[in-house]
Amino acid sequence: MAERRGSGRRRPTAGRPRAERPDRGGGWTGREFEVAVGPVAHGGHCVARHEGRVVFVRHALPGERVVVRVTEDRQPGYCRADAVEVLEAAPDRVERPCPHSGPGRCGGCDWQHVSWEGQRRLKADVVREQLTRLGRLDAADPLLTGLEVEPLPGGPLRWRSRARFAVDRTGAPGLRRHRSHDVVALDDCPITVEPAARAVLDRRWPGAGAVDVAVDSTGTVTTTRLDRRGAPTSTRVLAAGQDVPAEPAGRAGRRAGGRDWEVEGTGFWQVHESAADALVAAVTGLAAARPGETVLDLYAGAGLFGGALAPSVGDAGRVVCVEADAEACAAAEANLGGLPQAEVWQGEVDAEGLTGLLEELGDAPDVVVLDPPRAGAGPAVSRVVAGAGARAVVYVACDPASLGRDVAALAGTGYRLAALRAFDAFPMTAHVECVALFEPA
Repeated sequence: MAERRGSGRRRPTAGRPRAERPDRGGGWTGREFEVAVGPVAHGGHCVARHEGRVVFVRHALPGERVVVRVTEDRQPGYCRADAVEVLEAAPDRVERPCPHSGPGRCGGCDWQHVSWEGQRRLKADVVREQLTRLGRLDAADPLLTGLEVEPLPGGPLRWRSRARFAVDRTGAPGLRRHRSHDVVALDDCPITVEPAARAVLDRRWPGAGAVDVAVDSTGTVTTTRLDRRGAPTSTRVLAAGQDVPAEPAGRAGRRAGGRDWEVEGTGFWQVHESAADALVAAVTGLAAARPGETVLDLYAGAGLFGGALAPSVGDAGRVVCVEADAEACAAAEANLGGLPQAEVWQGEVDAEGLTGLLEELGDAPDVVVLDPPRAGAGPAVSRVVAGAGARAVVYVACDPASLGRDVAALAGTGYRLAALRAFDAFPMTAHVECVALFEPA
């Protein structure tokens, strides 16, 4: 799988830029003009129109009038642009707290120019639009009209406990410009917790292509150096004032749901320090697992959700965690070792493998939890999940477009969206985390 969701592993995307291509659109690159900014769109920009073409504008807000500079024009029907001058500002516009943010600068954040409350309103609008357009839900559905993106503790800065920083040819660390290979060297990243930012940004990394960094719940900082092909070359751990080499598969401690968990040092765990707790509470609340039930935890990672649900099903119940990554499975085995009702199965979550797993499982699951990669579960897996006949399917999604497509897929196989929550697990960026409950229609 390309990316891991749940509590397994997922590599941050800052070090994997899009390939740059020549313009194939209307030849507008570099052109400046005035536009009235329309609604927010998925991906951290707003929609405007000029001379019959769509313009996707970054660094703007709905309702503003701005001067834009076209940064990319590769398609006949649309182009991309930055707002370089604000003529009429929206009420939610604020001064950017990060000096590296803005047109042509660091591409790590999307909404630095928006109040925190305004960011959450924009994200709610995006979720509603995606579930209406792709999920085919009625825009008047109370689940959508009443949706609010819930804030997590700690505010919009210094929340990121795990990151990947790119490294330029001189060894200077930073992040890439939006849709570019260019690295913007940074002396700080205000959304990253200070120990992680300092561990990478206070030194140079000659010969590296990127550096992964994570801070665990004990305050231990782990850095993994990657070469220019993205392969890890060395890992170091900074704990109790000592900086020592470590095995790449070394474990880090995390805490969520009132207990401790083990994961790889820079392996995937929710980026926001409070996100795992919030998602565990949402998943367990919506699943409402009962004593004696069988729970199937797909894309289980290090067993976060399965482990949290195991006490609810009791000794007579069963929790089966399915994960493809061998190292995440090893962590899950350690995390679930004290729960006799929980077991870990290693395997890909695809239609064929899931069908075989259900046959081998014997009993139909009462609850299915899915925490798929950013691309979503997809129609094939959704059909198999629906065919299992669970009374509740709880879906954790980090991309509202993928969630929208899978809402439609599950609706086509007899399941309806019964509950929806959204969390601002990525302040200052366009990303939003959703937890959805599906029940048989």
